[in-house]
Amino acid sequence: MLGDNDFDTARLENLAAFVLNEAAAQGATAAEAGLSQDRGLSVGVRLGEVETIEHHRSQGLGITVYFGQRKGSASTTDLGPQALRESVTAACRIARYAAEDEFAGLPEAGLLATQFPDLSLYHPWSLTPEEGIRHALACEQAALNHDAAITNSEGASISTYSGYRVLGNSLGFLHGYASSRHSLSCSVIGQRGDSMQRDDWWTVARTQEGLEPAEAVGIKAAERTVQRLGARSLTTRQCPVVFAADVAGGFFGHFIAAIRGGNLYRKSSFLLDSLGKTVFPDFLHIHEQPYIPGALGSAAYDGEGVRTRAHDLIKDGILESYVLNTYSARKLGMTTTGNAGGVHNLTIDPGNLDLAGLLKTMNTGLLVTELMGQGINLVTGDYSRGAAGFWVENGVIQYAVEEITIAGNLRDMFLNVVAVGNDVDKRGGIWSGSVLLEKMTVAGN
Repeated sequence: MLGDNDFDTARLENLAAFVLNEAAAQGATAAEAGLSQDRGLSVGVRLGEVETIEHHRSQGLGITVYFGQRKGSASTTDLGPQALRESVTAACRIARYAAEDEFAGLPEAGLLATQFPDLSLYHPWSLTPEEGIRHALACEQAALNHDAAITNSEGASISTYSGYRVLGNSLGFLHGYASSRHSLSCSVIGQRGDSMQRDDWWTVARTQEGLEPAEAVGIKAAERTVQRLGARSLTTRQCPVVFAADVAGGFFGHFIAAIRGGNLYRKSSFLLDSLGKTVFPDFLHIHEQPYIPGALGSAAYDGEGVRTRAHDLIKDGILESYVLNTYSARKLGMTTTGNAGGVHNLTIDPGNLDLAGLLKTMNTGLLVTELMGQGINLVTGDYSRGAAGFWVENGVIQYAVEEITIAGNLRDMFLNVVAVGNDVDKRGGIWSGSVLLEKMTVAGN
């Protein structure tokens, strides 16, 4: 593993300090600055031919200043002294004309992070274009060779990313860290008779070794595509539903949206005033784990420099905490939860059953593997989305289904969770296994 010195870290930290000093010199009573440098490589292939090779390099500054309770922000990709001064001037000009907001300002100094454990976030991969082409071609070829029903490809792509972030404010906080992220994906098309389907698979990790093998990704994409051939619709009914692990994260993402501070202080959430109330069944435990080494959602502090912490959102089915940044917390008369920028390894504790076990428990119902559309009303909790997946009888998949809509109300859906599987998908910031719901309305023919 290479070190943070792969980036000009001292320069970035010095620039952050320079910008904060400049803000004070121009009359700002408080300021916050974030600087970044990023680089990476992306390679895309399709049908055995190279389609794209892109090297990425970027840098930038974001500056926010406060004149009392008035706020102004500006940004630039030019990190030269003159551009930085002009950005500060622009932010100060905006702040002077902004309206007073009694809740605006930096976090309380006592909430800022002071300890910065090594979370193993930086594992750069010196991938060459030639190596990237080889991996992507192997991935796609494995998919095309897997089954004669795979007749076309939307391509395979591989990407690497490394970056360094510095955050500083006028309270004395100044810290930076490096991180990496690598991914590989494949999407193919299958045909059997008049039935044509597409599906994909992808892998992502901070380390090269954490990625699934290229051939395995291609085969998984092909398997998922072939399984969907011959899909049919369903008649309208109510039945149990299992959200597969790779879509279950989105289900719990709606829960996070409903308890996010911005939606709460705007009174645009169906979970308004729900602290201390039962939201899920009593067996469910949802919590943040921000210090897991190498995990994609790990961080010692949030986007404002506030220290993160392991804490419960749902315990014994009861809502224990909202998801707040400094501004929304003040609007609600509360304290920030260290979630400026999102949640950190949100974990839904799994049960003992794998997906096959959940299907047996469900007996007869719908396994959802893809969701479409954004039919979510967070004010009322009403939920209606296009879906595709598989019809299950006696715990066994019978056939693929498509052109259906699943509907319900999120408040009821949360309470109707029967079980969470142990097939946890960790490819993002929300870790969940497949989820069995007691019933939903399925609309089809």
